[in-house]
Amino acid sequence: MTLTSSATGRRRRLFVPAPGGPVPPAPQQPDPPIYRELMRTWADRGRTLPGRDDPEWVRLAAPQVVRGQFSGSRDPLGDGR
Repeated sequence: MTLTSSATGRRRRLFVPAPGGPVPPAPQQPDPPIYRELMRTWADRGRTLPGRDDPEWVRLAAPQVVRGQFSGSRDPLGDGR
């Protein structure tokens, strides 16, 4: 503990914790059998699974512009465009 004094002269005790190390990650528990079976059923039906990318969403959200499809150059001066 650290002693500090205020403007009135009273002393207070402050608790200053010592810096600790990194917190170790919690051990991973295997999924319960009922959850594994549900994931297998969803995968067999082509559904999106938690923690995995959805291929259809990736395809739909991908940019539609192909490199080189549009020109990056400006109109030449006096071209009238």
